[in-house]
Amino acid sequence: MEAFEVTHLIDQQNQSRQDYIEFLRVPSLSAGLYKLAAGAVDMQEPHTEDEVYYVVSGRGFIQVGQESHPVEAGTLVFVKANAEHRFHTITEDLRVLVIFAPAEYTAAHQSSG
Repeated sequence: MEAFEVTHLIDQQNQSRQDYIEFLRVPSLSAGLYKLAAGAVDMQEPHTEDEVYYVVSGRGFIQVGQESHPVEAGTLVFVKANAEHRFHTITEDLRVLVIFAPAEYTAAHQSSG
């Protein structure tokens, strides 16, 4: 078993000064913590894996395709593989738990092989 405390992950992320840290990777899924400051521009590109976002803290919006949805602590969003998506209009620093299935970049590597 592996168990993770979000407060410890936040401390680790703050110390690393990285916007995204991956803390779990197995073939079937990967998980990480993503942060975006208020007013930041989210430059992510579509991923080749399905994703689930769970907002730990903060406020803003997520755009998926043509649809925009407000997010705040407790919001859970599913994004299908290859869908255009990004966070926007971030009014409070966002901290988001991200789960990819299968593990991030797994499908990209399979399709290029």
